[in-house]
Amino acid sequence: MSKTFSDLGISKETVTRLAKLEITQPTQVQEKTIPFALFKKKDMVVLAKTGTGKTAAFGLPMLQKIDVNSATVQVLILAPTRELGRQIYENLISFASEEQQDKIVALCGGAPIKTQLESLKKQPNIVVATPGRLVDFIERKAIDIQKIQYFILDEADEMMTALKEEVATIIKEIPENRRTLLFTATMPGTIKQLVQNYMSKHIEYIETDMDTMGHKGIEHQYVVVEAIEKLNVLMHFLSTKERERGIIFCKTKAAVNKLAKNLAINKFSSGAIHGSLSQGIRDRVMGQFREGNINILVATDLAARGIDVKEVSYVVNYHLPDKYETYIHRSGRTARAGASGLSLSVIQQEEVEEIPEFEEDLGLVFTQYKKADAQSIEDNNTILWAKKIFKTKPNKNISEDVKAKVKTVFHHLTKEELIDKVLANYLAQTSQPKVITKKKK
Repeated sequence: MSKTFSDLGISKETVTRLAKLEITQPTQVQEKTIPFALFKKKDMVVLAKTGTGKTAAFGLPMLQKIDVNSATVQVLILAPTRELGRQIYENLISFASEEQQDKIVALCGGAPIKTQLESLKKQPNIVVATPGRLVDFIERKAIDIQKIQYFILDEADEMMTALKEEVATIIKEIPENRRTLLFTATMPGTIKQLVQNYMSKHIEYIETDMDTMGHKGIEHQYVVVEAIEKLNVLMHFLSTKERERGIIFCKTKAAVNKLAKNLAINKFSSGAIHGSLSQGIRDRVMGQFREGNINILVATDLAARGIDVKEVSYVVNYHLPDKYETYIHRSGRTARAGASGLSLSVIQQEEVEEIPEFEEDLGLVFTQYKKADAQSIEDNNTILWAKKIFKTKPNKNISEDVKAKVKTVFHHLTKEELIDKVLANYLAQTSQPKVITKKKK
C-alpha cells in the first residue's frame, strides 16, 4: 500500500496546503527522502532524475525544520541556474504557511541586487541561491551563512561541471557541522570528489526512479544526415510534431541564435534561451513556453536547467553533448510525471560510432529514426513556404495603382489556377538545376 504525506511525517497543516495544490500522493523520491531528512542526522546523496518531485522531497522537511523566530539563515539551497533557483523558490512559497513565506528569499542572477539586498532585511531562514550571485553577496559581506544547519545542492552534477570554484568558495563559508543533502541525476567523478572532500563519513545513499538511468518512458532515437540537409530534416520532423511541445538543444549560444532565427523565418512557433540573454527576455520566452503560446524551445544546456514543463513530448539533440550525463539531463526534460517521450539525436555519419558508447555508458538502447526522403522534404518545404505567405502581413506602402495593375494581371485566373501557377513558380526557383552532360563524339 502506498504511503501518504502524513505517513512520511509531514504536518497536517502542510498536507492540507498540498491538497489544495492537488499534490496528494508522494513520488518515489519523496517517499524515500522525506523521512530520512526529517528524522535522521546523516548526510544524504540522492540519485534521482529531474521531474521526480525533488523540490518537495527536500523542501517540505526544511519548512518543517526551520525556526521562524530565529534571525539566522538555517537552510541554504544551491541551484545551478537562475531558472531552477526561481522554480525552487516559487515551489517553497506555495508549500509554506504565510508566516514561513516571509522567511524564504531567492538570491539568483538576473534580478536586481538592490532588491535582493532589501529582501535580506527580512532575516530569512531559508535562502535559495545560484552560486555566482551568492558569492557576490558573500564578498559584499551582505549575508551570513556561518550558522546554517542544512546545505542542499540540487542538480549537483551540473553545478560541479560549470560552477565548481564558486561552490568551493561557498563551502568554505559554512559550518562543518551542518547536514548536507545532495541531489544529482548522475554520479560523475566531480560529484564523487565533492562527496569525499566536503561531506561527512556517514552518508546515506538513496537511489530513486532510476530505471534505465531514469529514462523509463523515453524512446531514444538517432537520425543520420548530411550537414547540408540537417536543418531541412529537422524541420520535417518538427512539422510532424506541429501541435506538440518540444525542446531543441544546441552546444553553443551562437548555434541557438542561428537555429532559432531559421525556425522563425520558417514560421515555427518557437523561442530561444541562453545565458547571454537578459533575464527579462528569458522569463518572457519561458512564460510563453509554459503557457503553450510557443511550442518549441531552442536552448543551451545550462539555460535549460529548471525547465519544469510536464507536457514536453520530445527533445532534439541538434548537437550531441560532450558528456554522457548531459544527455541524461537533456532527455530527462521529456517523459515527466509518468508520461512517454522521444529523445532524437540529429547526427552526421562520423558521429554514428559514438552511439554505442552512449548506450554502454548510460545503459540505454538507441534505434535509428528513418530519415525523410528528398521528395518528402521538398514537399514539407513547399508547405512551409505557403505558411510563410499566409502569415505575411500586407505591405501598406504599395501604391493602389500598382495593386490595381497586379490585380488586372491575375484577373482572369481562378483561385485554383493562381495557386497552381504560384506553386510552379516557387518550385522552378527552388529546384536544383539539372546537369546536362555532352555526349562524346
